Amino acid sequence: MNAAVELTRELVMIDSVGGNEAAVAAPLARRLEAAGFEVRAHEYAPGRAGLVARWGSGVPVTLTGHLDTVPLGAREWTHDPHAAEVDGDRLYGRGTSDMKAGVAALVVAAEEHSRGEGRRVALELLLTVGEETGCEGALDMAAKGLAGPSRGLLVAEPTANRALLGHKGALWLKAVTRGVTAHGSMPHLGDNAVYKLARAITAAERFDHGVPAHPRLGAPTTNVGTVRGGINVNSVPDLAEATLDLRTVAGQDHAALRDRLRDTLGGETILETLSDLPAVWTEEDDPFVQALLAAGAHDPGERPAASYFTDASVLVAACGGAPAVICGPGEPEQAHVTDEYCRIPRIEEAVDIYRAALGRL
Repeated sequence: MNAAVELTRELVMIDSVGGNEAAVAAPLARRLEAAGFEVRAHEYAPGRAGLVARWGSGVPVTLTGHLDTVPLGAREWTHDPHAAEVDGDRLYGRGTSDMKAGVAALVVAAEEHSRGEGRRVALELLLTVGEETGCEGALDMAAKGLAGPSRGLLVAEPTANRALLGHKGALWLKAVTRGVTAHGSMPHLGDNAVYKLARAITAAERFDHGVPAHPRLGAPTTNVGTVRGGINVNSVPDLAEATLDLRTVAGQDHAALRDRLRDTLGGETILETLSDLPAVWTEEDDPFVQALLAAGAHDPGERPAASYFTDASVLVAACGGAPAVICGPGEPEQAHVTDEYCRIPRIEEAVDIYRAALGRL
């Protein structure tokens, strides 16, 4: 097995479900320091540390991936989720596709780039924590000024090595309505918060974002994800809550969108922001995209956008508006599933793509 496959196996054997990223970052820090990188830990919380690693001078290319993984789920795994078992051309385990294979490929390509000859573009690696729970680590990195201007942002999320040009944004909101409790047999003495929330949900179903569909990202969407209200059957509820997931397209102003939704839901509803991640889009003729395609990244095709959001929502702005491309060896449909796997040839191919692209910049 090549170095990136072995490194992927090493990382998968470290359980980082919902945290413990510091244990994943430790071997990566040692490798990058040995390759001549200046490495700094990003301490987000106890046991939760990412990395900022820099090499070379001048404006860098930024390489990024997250170190956390999602829970295993209730269904029993056929392959031990942390044994990194190989079966044919598949490497099994939690995080193989999403996205420890991508992180390993970035690190190995960065090592090889730093040890090459001649003039080479500078590199910055941002390895984050808490991406799966709303890009928490990237947001903290940006707030602390740890990311700087960049020539391009490469996100190694699972795309089967296709060069994807962006993804929708996510504006997650909590809608809250309040009332007055009373006995269920005397509802006229209370003020039912659930009825208020029901009216708001009906309005949300008809909500118009007020912008046209993006030619490649499609139309923005709204979904009511959860509803909670009341404490027992025979009381008038004085509190009700729902969560809303608004997926946005490039160019949408989230503050204006939130105001528009508030007007639609009416004055009985209070909106609280849970997550605010803008859309990401880079045109295909951008030199950074073209460098990756020329290096062997697969064409984005008719569906050039990821279905999920990434740390690029935060890091594009933190990197000075850098063009962003999502391209990683993982299989997109394997993210978060039982018996998750990544194809070994994809990992090897990703290293070749990254190394060749960096050589062209």
